[in-house]
Amino acid sequence: MEVTRAFYRELILLESAIYIVATPIGNLSDITLRAIDVLKEVDLVAAEDTRHTRRLLEYHGIAAKTISLHEHNETQKSDSLIEQVLQGRSIALVSDAGTPLISDPGYILVQRAKQHGVSVVPIPGPSALIAALSASGVPSDKFIFEGFLPAKNKSKRELLESFENEKRTVMFYESPHRIVSTMEMMVECFPLRNMCVARELTKCYETIKYDTAENILSWMKADENQTRGEFVLVLEGSSDPVLSENEEQKKVLLARLLEELPPKKASAVVSDVLGGSKKEIYALALSMKEK
Repeated sequence: MEVTRAFYRELILLESAIYIVATPIGNLSDITLRAIDVLKEVDLVAAEDTRHTRRLLEYHGIAAKTISLHEHNETQKSDSLIEQVLQGRSIALVSDAGTPLISDPGYILVQRAKQHGVSVVPIPGPSALIAALSASGVPSDKFIFEGFLPAKNKSKRELLESFENEKRTVMFYESPHRIVSTMEMMVECFPLRNMCVARELTKCYETIKYDTAENILSWMKADENQTRGEFVLVLEGSSDPVLSENEEQKKVLLARLLEELPPKKASAVVSDVLGGSKKEIYALALSMKEK
């Protein structure tokens, strides 16, 4: 029997459930046929910003009833939404852009749904995280996503420094009013590391820039337009430490010092005596200690 799209639409909502619907991150055409069908058929759309979601629904000719569900009211409204599903209704959860729960509201609702035995159905689609990684030029086989960086510089620096020896690609979100200060910190923490900055993905001024952190910072400061919009930062992982000069001497001295001193002090002494990057020598010290 040929399964037509109309027949499939009848199948997708046989049960009452919460549908986690991914929506466009910029270009309103970036939405799956299944997502459109679900949004047309559900009883209610729970949206991070109903005004924002209304534009998307109108663009695709969807006359769905909406209700707001954001970080400030999610705890309060989740139980009511769960109760509606238990009574047989179907609810779609959408965020302002991309896949809900990925640095967006929805976790509390999904958690409560699991506690009450309510079905949660993913409707996959756009994600700024995956879009940026796929076009970044940075290794994509293994990666870590950290969400938005801390607003306070001390916490941000501590977090970034914790990835000094991380070999996997590390990804962050960042806002326009903090991007320059964050890139300045990236230069300090990862002076030799390549990275990609993806800005305004799928929108009119989409920009994907791959270079060293220092060069990207200079590029941003030379063109203020490049500091506008929402950002995904894709930082390549650390490679095996390689000392640029007097390598054998540094290794021998470092090995001897590590018998008496912690890695940080030992690497500082080697750098003072034989020169070279303290960061590189410290990374080598840590790798020698692990062996």
